[in-house]
Amino acid sequence: QVQLVESGGGLVQPGGSLRLSCAASGSIFNINVMGWYRQAPGKQRESVAVIPSSGSTYYADSVKGRFTISRDNAKNTTWLQMNSLKYEDTAVYYCNAVIRSWATGSVGNYWGQGTQVTVSS
Repeated sequence: QVQLVESGGGLVQPGGSLRLSCAASGSIFNINVMGWYRQAPGKQRESVAVIPSSGSTYYADSVKGRFTISRDNAKNTTWLQMNSLKYEDTAVYYCNAVIRSWATGSVGNYWGQGTQVTVSS
C-alpha cells in the first residue's frame, strides 16, 4: 500500500509565501513523476508543477517564476515553494506521484488527500 501525505497549506496574504510538502510511504520501488495539482471551487483540477525522476521541471504558465517544485528521491518527498501568491492561487492543492510498487511491481497513480491554500487579505 502506498500513501501520499501532504502538509503546509494555510491562509496567507497576497504577496506572501507558503511551502507545501508531500511524502510518499509504503511499498515503493521507485517514483517516476511527482507533481502538484490544484482545484479551485467550480473549476477543474489543473496541473501546477511536475518533476520527473530526472529532475527536470515543468510549470503551468500561471505560476512560472513564482513557484518552485523540488524533490528528494532518497526521502520520497516533493515540495512546492510558492512565492508572490495571488488571490487566484486559492485552491485545494493535491500531490500526485506515479509509483512502482516494491511488492507487486505494478505502477500506480497516487494522490494525496489535498491541502487548502487560501490567499486573502
